[in-house]
Amino acid sequence: MAPIPDSEECWQAVCARDAGCDGRFVFSVSSTGVYCRPSCPARRPARRNVRFHADPAAAEAAGFRPCKRCTPNGASPAQRLDALVAAACALLENAERPMSMGELAARIGLSSSHLSRAFKERTGLTPRAWAEARRQQRLAALLPHSRSVLEAALDAGYSGTRALYTAASALSPAQRRRRGAGECLRYAIAACALGQVLLAASPQGVCALLFGDSEAALEAQLGQRFAAAERQRDDAGLGDWLAQVLTQLEQPERAAHLPLDLRGSAFQLRVWQALTQIPSGQTRGYGELAEQLHSHPRAIARACASNPVGLLVPCHRVVSASGAAGGYHWGVARKLALLRSEDDTRERVS
Repeated sequence: MAPIPDSEECWQAVCARDAGCDGRFVFSVSSTGVYCRPSCPARRPARRNVRFHADPAAAEAAGFRPCKRCTPNGASPAQRLDALVAAACALLENAERPMSMGELAARIGLSSSHLSRAFKERTGLTPRAWAEARRQQRLAALLPHSRSVLEAALDAGYSGTRALYTAASALSPAQRRRRGAGECLRYAIAACALGQVLLAASPQGVCALLFGDSEAALEAQLGQRFAAAERQRDDAGLGDWLAQVLTQLEQPERAAHLPLDLRGSAFQLRVWQALTQIPSGQTRGYGELAEQLHSHPRAIARACASNPVGLLVPCHRVVSASGAAGGYHWGVARKLALLRSEDDTRERVS
């Protein structure tokens, strides 16, 4: 078992109702005789009445009973909502026809408004938008192997093909069925301080900026992200853009300004746009961005993890509430190196 943090750190976590410290310790209140998890939403107790314990068993051995509001000896309210939202996703995934919010809420056992809020906080989408996104994913998986677009649409849950053509897309359904015939991505690779960097572009702009340890690994990454497209190496044609990227890596104050071709859900695009507004040398917490975008930290973290354009969409500037680096698709060491470089530059300039 990890050691309990010092009492001052514990008290700060209680004052902040820091859910990240749940499971690390519990605190008891002598005036009420109960013990709670750090994130308990109840009124903050007086410091003189608070003691800290390594776990629920230690608190109960000291004579305290579990809080009925935050259930420190079981699943937290947030964890229970996580499970209910997961169950809602499973229902939507397996439904033979679209489900209304009222139907879904009744099956889950929550009010429509409560379910809608919890669902959007955790997935970044409404249940209806989530179900549509999954249907589009099924369609994308079926198109290359179906005899016709209509067959794929029906198998994916559409009533026909009309809806497939109502939204603008880089590729038509027919092109996607032919595994992206008609789209060609150019890419270039160069050595950099972080190992190797690959820049890929469509006619609309940069669609991927990836880091890796070898050219082969980077080409494999690109192939996984854009399996349906033709990919052509063009170091000469993309040399100017790649040079701007390398300059930014070495001198963060000289930011590259390149056109971007970002491809994601509406929520992902909102998150990625917000990331581009974080100045170099500064960071934001997942919780801060979640509050700004009226979402949930987990949804923000997932959108950051799926960002295909490193550096130019600076997901490395998003850190955990404790100030720790948090995760990074291309490795925490690269994230820390980027943050140190930007921080050093800010100090020199100031």
